[in-house]
Amino acid sequence: HALLGVGVGSERESQMVIMKWDGGKKSDKPVCLIGKGVTFDSGGISLKPGAGMWDMKGDMGGSAAVVGAMHALAARKAKANVVGIVGLVENMPDGKAQNPGDIVTSMSGQTIEVQNTDAEGRVVLGDGVSLAARELGVDIILDAATLTGAQMIATGSLHAAVVSNDDKVERALVDAGKSSGDLTHPLPFAPAFYRPEFASPIADMRNSVKNRANAQTSCAAEFIHWHLDGVKVRWGHVDLAGPSWRGDRGTGFGVALLADAVRRLGQ
Repeated sequence: HALLGVGVGSERESQMVIMKWDGGKKSDKPVCLIGKGVTFDSGGISLKPGAGMWDMKGDMGGSAAVVGAMHALAARKAKANVVGIVGLVENMPDGKAQNPGDIVTSMSGQTIEVQNTDAEGRVVLGDGVSLAARELGVDIILDAATLTGAQMIATGSLHAAVVSNDDKVERALVDAGKSSGDLTHPLPFAPAFYRPEFASPIADMRNSVKNRANAQTSCAAEFIHWHLDGVKVRWGHVDLAGPSWRGDRGTGFGVALLADAVRRLGQ
């Protein structure tokens, strides 16, 4: 009910869409690409300011990158087994919408105190990575999301931020960025430092940090990674909040990046 909870205030039903490209050996485990697909983000009950809210139609930039990458891999008949997952939700305020303070149970079995309904992308991706690792048997997960405004402070409007639990995955995402032009830069991965930011007295975690000055982008990534506890997977996270949008248009950032990263990881 983590992903589903985000969309209960919308008239449009939430969806978890799974795409597959089987171009590799049957014995090869697939790599999984996962995208945040918040098709519109009002903030929910934690309503965003009205000025500039119109561009929250771009909060599905991660899912767009995944769909585009899957198309690119299939079009070039990539010799790889790849699964694409996009969590599609509309985050709206309504009489049915979840409230700040609600507790939901994620697919990983961990409970989340929803302190801020506008911190919804990490909740959607938490269920997505859990599905990939626990149900689909993948051993490499790359997720992409317009996750934090802090990404633009950390790495700017042209470089996406990368957080990973594996050096090879991190290097693949950095090198793929240089090769494709979808530039990236790594940020710290430190679960022991960042999980305390989400401490809750009544659930396993909150969805919002205590200290907004403490590496928010890495913290948000760690929230997603937390949902992989108990499973052994290599994981890389791409926060593309800045480079996915220019003026009043999406840029297509992430399509070439993810497709190239799949190739570099030998999948």
